[in-house]
Amino acid sequence: MLKSMTIETRLIAVRDEAVGVRSFTLSRMEGALPPFTAGAHVDVHLPNGLVRQYSLYSAPDAGGDYEIAVLREPESRGGSVAMHALAVGDTLVISPPRNQFPLDETAEKTLLFAGGIGITPILAMAQRLHRLGLDFELHYCARTSSRAAFLNLLKGAPFAARVFTHFDDGEEAQKLNAPALLATPETGAHLYVCGPGGFMEHVLSSARAAGWEESRLHREYFSAPVMETEGKQPFEIEIASTGQVLTVPADHTAWEVLDKAGLYVPVSCEQGICGTCLVGVKAGIPDHRDSYLTDEEHEANDQFTPCCSRAKSARLVLDL
Repeated sequence: MLKSMTIETRLIAVRDEAVGVRSFTLSRMEGALPPFTAGAHVDVHLPNGLVRQYSLYSAPDAGGDYEIAVLREPESRGGSVAMHALAVGDTLVISPPRNQFPLDETAEKTLLFAGGIGITPILAMAQRLHRLGLDFELHYCARTSSRAAFLNLLKGAPFAARVFTHFDDGEEAQKLNAPALLATPETGAHLYVCGPGGFMEHVLSSARAAGWEESRLHREYFSAPVMETEGKQPFEIEIASTGQVLTVPADHTAWEVLDKAGLYVPVSCEQGICGTCLVGVKAGIPDHRDSYLTDEEHEANDQFTPCCSRAKSARLVLDL
């Protein structure tokens, strides 16, 4: 089921940006597209029925069309395959932009770290920071230069002197040394990182080891970290508004049970990284298995991602 508020767009350009990476320019069928902020993404409703999130990489204050880029994943669950099958002239339904990775424009300095396709939201941030005349650095890591999208764009950008590239197959001197870069936390500095899980953890753990405050570390996952799946137990969910009680078997998710019972909860990533399916919890203790909520929000136990999270208590009462 599509969300009530959607936008019809047409693909007006499709380009290969690097090995396995293709960009797509979307133009609204009627009227202008809504403005967006750096770090925002759109939900793309694919022809095969899947919904996937893709970051907007173009300058947030440029206006006009939306631009997204998609890595063709070797083990795709269907999203990247469907995107790479699209061509100029095809239509796509998208959501208005949402931002779960917002840029703090009051920071005295901003350090941007991108790994692979994680360059997409980071590129939008760099363009915004340059437009504002703010101090920043962008460190872009990839396995090889051939797999790094937008290199020509970055080399020709007015902020090219602030961009540093690091390739796994390059000389040792140019490889990313996160502990050295982050060794001295600067007052008022913020860090943003996006990319593969291992890359993000390396950057974040280097910052934490150097004494960076958690409130100044920002990340966005493109896929969920691997979670322990053994020992899943059945649990009950109660619908607060009606008292209806449903059992979630060990081999099904709460979202699947809610959907089968005719209770509509929008879902998108199905991995606990986007927050689309987030619901309130009025009683019980969730077993949080998402990467969307912060540690503090997990501790509050008043929200729950039914696409992947489960329960530590025998029953959860959901605010539905």
